[in-house]
Amino acid sequence: MKLTVVSPLISDDFTEGVRKEVEHWLGPDTDVEVVRIQRGPASIESEYDEALAGPGILEEVVKAAEGGAEAVFITCFGDPAVHAAREVVDVPVVGGFEPAVLHALALGEHVGIVTVLPNVVPMIRSLIRRYGFTDRVGSVRVVDMPVLTLHDPDTLLTRLHEQAKAAVDADEAQVIVLGCTGMIGVAASLQERLAAEGTFIPVIDPTGAALLWLESQVRLGVRPSRATYLPPPAKKRIP
Repeated sequence: MKLTVVSPLISDDFTEGVRKEVEHWLGPDTDVEVVRIQRGPASIESEYDEALAGPGILEEVVKAAEGGAEAVFITCFGDPAVHAAREVVDVPVVGGFEPAVLHALALGEHVGIVTVLPNVVPMIRSLIRRYGFTDRVGSVRVVDMPVLTLHDPDTLLTRLHEQAKAAVDADEAQVIVLGCTGMIGVAASLQERLAAEGTFIPVIDPTGAALLWLESQVRLGVRPSRATYLPPPAKKRIP
């Protein structure tokens, strides 16, 4: 299986970390390529950032599909350009949000998300409404750390634990989803900390959820429905 991961960042700061994380999750018979966009923002933390990243993401998705990729993961929890990408390529495409929350919904009645900054909360709530998750995904909390500072795992884990525990204690969530694909390598440790306090609370890593979801779709021989994702009408466009 050949899979491409598109990092929607213009720098290589996270590329190596993403590559190592991806290899951790994928099976030995899956070949993966990690690429980044050539134009757009340094990170996605607002609707403005997401809009700027869109053209670069779509460019890399199309290039990946033309190069033989059987699936594409856009590694951002905000699912930037995911639905547009599904209109223009004939392979499964996901971001971080949809597969992570769908996994979580199978593990508990109420799901809580812990993300990076307050700026991102309205974007996540918009996704919750779009996907029809409003009744079961209510809690959205923040660690108040910009994406580009998530390389400090100790601080990140401490803040994640504080917010996740608060959501569980307030009966807002029975499952926790990490609300940023830059939160690399901390899901298992957070799950252990929560379990040590007496109740097992599943913690979903969005990168792992997305990659395993894509592997399953490829093995099942399915891709996005053309009854939903119709090809864009032919017309003049200036990319």
